[in-house]
Amino acid sequence: MDDNTADAIVNRDEPVPVIAFPGTTGSPSPDPESKRSRLRESISNSKLKEKLQDGAASRSETGFSLQDRLLTKLLQQVIPTEDIEEVLDLPPDKRSSKYIGRPGFSIPLMTNNFRRFNSRIGIVFVFQTRLIRLLTWRNPTHTLSLLAVCTFVCLDSYLLAVLPIAAALLFVMVPAYLVRHPAPPPTIAHSSYSINGPPLAPAKTIKPAAEMSKDFFRNMRDLQNSMDDFSTVHDGVLKIITPPTNFSNEALSSTIFLFLFVSACTLFIASHLLPWRLMSLFFCWASITLGHPSVQQFLLNNRESHLRPHERKAQSWLDAWIARDIVLDEPPETREVEIYELQRRRGGRQGEWESWIFSPNPYDPLSPQRIAGERPKGTRFFEDVCAPKGWEWGDKKWILDLASREWAEERMVQGVEVEVEGERWVTDLVGDDEASSTPKKGKKTSPGWEERDGRGTSGMWRRRRWIRTVRRKGVSSSTEKDA
Repeated sequence: MDDNTADAIVNRDEPVPVIAFPGTTGSPSPDPESKRSRLRESISNSKLKEKLQDGAASRSETGFSLQDRLLTKLLQQVIPTEDIEEVLDLPPDKRSSKYIGRPGFSIPLMTNNFRRFNSRIGIVFVFQTRLIRLLTWRNPTHTLSLLAVCTFVCLDSYLLAVLPIAAALLFVMVPAYLVRHPAPPPTIAHSSYSINGPPLAPAKTIKPAAEMSKDFFRNMRDLQNSMDDFSTVHDGVLKIITPPTNFSNEALSSTIFLFLFVSACTLFIASHLLPWRLMSLFFCWASITLGHPSVQQFLLNNRESHLRPHERKAQSWLDAWIARDIVLDEPPETREVEIYELQRRRGGRQGEWESWIFSPNPYDPLSPQRIAGERPKGTRFFEDVCAPKGWEWGDKKWILDLASREWAEERMVQGVEVEVEGERWVTDLVGDDEASSTPKKGKKTSPGWEERDGRGTSGMWRRRRWIRTVRRKGVSSSTEKDA
């Protein structure tokens, strides 16, 4: 294994620390079977197939080994060829590799890119390590200098424009010049450092860390720890933020929503009256001071005796305020649903009526299904009629709608006779096929429906409307746990 790579920016100090929250343990190595099952569930077959095909076309230009090509061909044979966009008739994805000049998914290409990325990521870890040293007071003079810079920026925000220029001068230009014009060795007597004269050394260039070198594996070590840090912080933040904001506890989430809404309205009106400079200065000094080891130890030692009583008092006050002012016992939303009982005459127009179906549509002479010659859709029995998804029945039984004339008028049902007494049937007129035809000129048009007592000559179909109340279905606690 090679030693350090010359001219490579690599974190050669202590490894990037791994963050751990109280009450959490290290991530155990997952079971290989569970890893395979999660991989099968998370990868889209059609997308992976498409990307592997695109990767195979570009792989011939990069010159991968025969083993890599055989592995890719094997994956292409295992993955089915169906395209979900064609099955579901979806618009094409413009981000797909068919429309943009980027290579698709490829295991060899992924491996090659990871090696290139790992040999060049050292500058990020160097910056991270120096930032940690700066904020943890490893060198107090450096941290105090940072506080001085933050103070000037907080008191005069226009200095933010100077920071990137000053950083480029101090951390890029000056070190690069000192490399080409190094100071004389200490063995040579000199009174001052002279910047005159030709360059004494070649310019410094940044090179990636050589593979199989110590720097390469240092980058892999820090990358591994950074991924663990991100996962730990991600899970910790979600553990803190998600329960009070996802309305699993509706009273608490409603309180937070109310406070945020009032705060937003207040800041919208009075934000110009707040001392933002002093507030930012206090926040900056407080956040950097909390990174001092002595301050952290002091807070940990006095948390139980000083902070815990105040936390419990604030929590009890918040719980009492929520119980007193947040009211969430409103009745659930209710709606009215309808179903049409359809009957058909048996044995011609003079036969007896027989129950046919319960349909969500009245199947009137001018309905699209009737004109297209389709049969009505629905269920044969009343007990099979279900409430809409997400709703439940609000009463025990269906109620016959006695306002047959009103619902016929609202739905513009034509070519029917309406019973205003009795069983409230709305029956097709004789010759209902002529209801959709245009009346001839010079003849007086009859209304689209007629009020009858049910004893006249009628057509082949009749219907009546049943109504029932439904209410929103609440989610039980067991369902929330399963979700």
